[in-house]
Amino acid sequence: MNAEDQHYSETSPRYLALMNNAKAHPSLITAVVHPCDDVSLGGALEAMQAGLIAPILVGPEARIRATAKQHGLDISRFTLYRDGLPQANLPHAVPPFSIVNTTHSHQSAEVAVLLVRQGQAHALMKGSLHTDELLKAILDKHNGLRTGRRLSHVFVMDVPNYHKPLLLTDGAVNIEPDLLGKADIVQNAIELAHALGIAEPKVAILSAVETINPALPSTLDAAALCKMADRKQIKGGILDGPLAFDNAISAEAAHNKGITSAVSGDADILLAPNLEAGNMLAKQLTYLAGAHSAGIVLGARVPVMLTSRADNELSRLASAAVAVLLAAHHGASR
Repeated sequence: MNAEDQHYSETSPRYLALMNNAKAHPSLITAVVHPCDDVSLGGALEAMQAGLIAPILVGPEARIRATAKQHGLDISRFTLYRDGLPQANLPHAVPPFSIVNTTHSHQSAEVAVLLVRQGQAHALMKGSLHTDELLKAILDKHNGLRTGRRLSHVFVMDVPNYHKPLLLTDGAVNIEPDLLGKADIVQNAIELAHALGIAEPKVAILSAVETINPALPSTLDAAALCKMADRKQIKGGILDGPLAFDNAISAEAAHNKGITSAVSGDADILLAPNLEAGNMLAKQLTYLAGAHSAGIVLGARVPVMLTSRADNELSRLASAAVAVLLAAHHGASR
């Protein structure tokens, strides 16, 4: 074990295992969208150096090179694809370790999506543009990367005092999903769990209470989602809910409340009732419980890595590893 892996092993052995599993697959050709600050460009280079991704940098070449020079980032391996950009397509092959020059962040998002549509990239990584800009290009009805399923975000969390990785959804994309939206969000998370090697993930559908109460719509959604799973409208996991957070992660708390559940105390996936709850829960686990979090958007044609300025190196690498494993699970060619 080298010094870097030793550090990761001490910091998060679960994330180290995740990255080692990902390194068993070829590097994922990834369009890095507008990497014009030190965090986004540095994160892409870290994932490249770890053997997880083979990046194509999509953004204003002058800004990318200026950022690299200012922060001591080595991009000498990267060559300019071409000056100027055709509106309709990229007629020539764009190899990894290219810089595709664009004029602004909107165009960076559109061109990165185009690279995926043409089969020249097999994943996206968010750079220093607003998430909404990237999602708008992905969701474009004519030129985007839509599938039949709703986009959703999953935090893949390593919580020190929980006995296994914990997937938390959705704390970043869907603000107030309805029942069918939640069904898609759950199915996305179940498929990600499968990609991470969890054969039959246990899904806790969170609310403030563990009983059905018409005054709390999240409890009604939980009951309906469980019945949808019974009728195979949601497949591949074991669902239970509504469950309060304590009952979801603590078998003792569930026992004390007289709850008999295959999920309580052993949840793999937590479904939050809305974005506010999911986002606050993820940040509470990070800042109060010392958890690490990786982030990925599901439901598009390819994995989408969402990085944040607040993410540390380990979280950024784990996000890339998750994308590699998801792409391999879906049989993406590289």
